[in-house]
Amino acid sequence: MKSTLQKQLSDNRLTRSLLILVLFASIMVFSSCTGGQKQATKETISLTISMENPNNHYFHVSLNYSGISSESVDFKLPSWTPGYYMIMDYAKYIVNFKAVSSSGESLSWEKTAKNVWKVQTVKTNAVTVSYDVFSFRTSVADSFLDDGRGFISPTGIFMHPAGKINNPVTVTVIPYEKFSQVSTGLDPVKGKTNTFYVSDFDVLYDSPILAGNQEILTFEVNGIPYTVAAEKLGDIDRKKFIDDHKKMVESAIAIVGEIPYKHYTFLIMNRGGGGLEHTNSMAVFSSLSSFNTPEGYKRWLGFVAHEFFHLYNVKTIRPIALGPFDYDKENYTTMLWFSEGVTSYYENIILNRAGLFNRIDVLGEFKASIANYENIPGHLFQSAAQSSFDAWILFFNRSENAQNTTISYYDKGCALGMLLDLKIRYETKNQKSLDDVMRTLYQLYYKEKKRGFTDKEFREVCESIAGSSLSEIFDAYIPTVQDLDYTKYLGYAGLSIDMNRVEEPGAFLGATTRENGDNLLITRIEWNSPAYTAGLSPQDIITEINGKKATLKLLNDVLNAGKPGDKITISFTHREINNTVVVTSGKKTTRSFEMKSIPDPTTEQAAILDKWLK
Repeated sequence: MKSTLQKQLSDNRLTRSLLILVLFASIMVFSSCTGGQKQATKETISLTISMENPNNHYFHVSLNYSGISSESVDFKLPSWTPGYYMIMDYAKYIVNFKAVSSSGESLSWEKTAKNVWKVQTVKTNAVTVSYDVFSFRTSVADSFLDDGRGFISPTGIFMHPAGKINNPVTVTVIPYEKFSQVSTGLDPVKGKTNTFYVSDFDVLYDSPILAGNQEILTFEVNGIPYTVAAEKLGDIDRKKFIDDHKKMVESAIAIVGEIPYKHYTFLIMNRGGGGLEHTNSMAVFSSLSSFNTPEGYKRWLGFVAHEFFHLYNVKTIRPIALGPFDYDKENYTTMLWFSEGVTSYYENIILNRAGLFNRIDVLGEFKASIANYENIPGHLFQSAAQSSFDAWILFFNRSENAQNTTISYYDKGCALGMLLDLKIRYETKNQKSLDDVMRTLYQLYYKEKKRGFTDKEFREVCESIAGSSLSEIFDAYIPTVQDLDYTKYLGYAGLSIDMNRVEEPGAFLGATTRENGDNLLITRIEWNSPAYTAGLSPQDIITEINGKKATLKLLNDVLNAGKPGDKITISFTHREINNTVVVTSGKKTTRSFEMKSIPDPTTEQAAILDKWLK
C-alpha cells in the first residue's frame, strides 16, 4: 500500500503528463490551422541609395523588407513616371540584382515579368535586395549620375514589394563624397543625415531627389518655407529672382486658397530638357540664357508657373484616372487638355495677377498657342480629347508625320481654358470664373471625396458654376475637330481676333529640309502640299534643284524668288532609288490670331476684360 506522499507525487506526475499532452495537442492544432506559416510581425521597409563611383553612372540601391509572412515576395519597379505620359520600361537599366536573408544567406529569385523580381522567402521573415541602376539620360523622367550631379527620379530607381505600395518607408541617401547638398521635397528624419520618412510609395514616387553642389536660396509664403536648389544661376540678381518666384507662388495659391504641402522645393538643373510637377516640389532644367534676356526670363517664369500650378491642377485637382496610379501600364484619360492645357492657360493668368506679365504679354501667349495648332494640318484630324487619350503613343514619339495628324493638348487646352473662363464670366455677369471651378473641384473631390473626378462630373461642376449649358464647348470643341468660334468668346471681353488668312511671299513647296553633311535631307512633308502631291518623302535626299547641285541656300533662293504656279525640277534619292519630279509650287497661307481691344467696348465687356486681365 502506497503512502500518502507517494500518492501525491504520482498524481502530480499524471497532472504534468496530461498538461504536456494538452500543450502538445494545442501546438499541433495551431500548426495545422496555420499550415506551418511564419508568424507575422510588424512590416518595415527601408531604402538606401549610394553613388560611390559617379562617372560609371550607376546608383546602388539596397531595400530591406522585414516582417514577411509569405513564402515569396514580388519586388516591382514602375514602368512610367506620373506626369510623363509614356511607358519608360525602367527595368532595362537594372543590373546585379541580389537577395539575401536576415542571416546573410542568398535567396533564390526569378524574373516573372519585365519589371517584377520574385524572391523566395520561405525560410526568412526579412530580406534585403540590392541592385544597380544605370543612370545617364538627361530628362526629368530619368535618373542621371556623374561627378557633377546625382538626380534621382524615384520611379526608375526604387522598387517596392508588391501589394505594399501604401506602406511607409524610410529613404537614406549617401551622396558622392564631393557633393555638398541633398535636396528634395521629402520630410527629413530628425537626427539623421540625409534620411527621409515617406508615408507611402506614391509619395516617394512623386518626390525627386537632387544630390550635388547646387546653390540654396530660400523664402517663405504664409509661413510655408520654400527652397530653391539651383545649379549655375550665374550672375543673376538673386533678390529679384526670389522676389519674382515669391510673387508667382502667392498668385497661384490665391486661386484655390489652400496649400496642400508643409514645404516646397524647386529643383533647378542646368543643361537639360523639360520640367515635371510634384506635390511637394518640381524638377526643371534651365540654362543661363533663360535669365539673360527679358524675353528669356519671361519664358522661364511661365515655365515655373506652369509646373508650380500643377500641384493643384493634376496633383490635387485631377481626373480620376490620374491617381491612384497603376505603375505597370498606361493610365488613360481624355482630359489632358484640361490637366496640362488649362495649366498652360493659368501660367499666364498667374503671372499677370502677380504683376510679372502685362495684358499684352498674356494675349501674345494665347495667340501663340492658338497659332501653334491652327496653322498645322493636325488640327483637321485630332481633337483635344483624342490628343489627350493618345498621349501615351504619340506625344513623346514625334514622327516625321506628327504635325500632319496630331496637335498638342497643351496648345488647344490653353485655348479651351480661355474660352471656358470667358463663357463663365459672361453667363454669370462677371460674378464667377474658371477660378470657381478650380476651387469647387479641389474642395469637393480632393478634400471631401478624396478622389479624382470623372469627365461627367467635371462638366457638371463647370455648368453649375456657369449657371447655363456649355454644350458647344463640351459636345463640339473638346471631342471633335470643329472650328472654335474665337470671335464670339473673345467678344465677351471686348476683344477682336485676326482670323484672316495671309498669303506668305514666295513659292510654297511644303518640304522641311536640313543639310546633313553634303546632302540636303527632307525631314518633313506637309500634308496635301505640292511636295506631298509630287511624292516627295521624309528621309529623301534632294540631289539637284533645276539641274544644279542641291543646297539649303539654293532651295531657299528658288522659293523666295518664286511665286505660286512655278515649275521646280527636283531630283532626289531614297534607298538607292533615283527619281526626278517636276513640282508645281503652291501658296502658303497662315493666320496670326492677333488679339486687340475693340475701339468702343460696352460697359459689360470692359468690366469682364478688366477683371480677367490686369
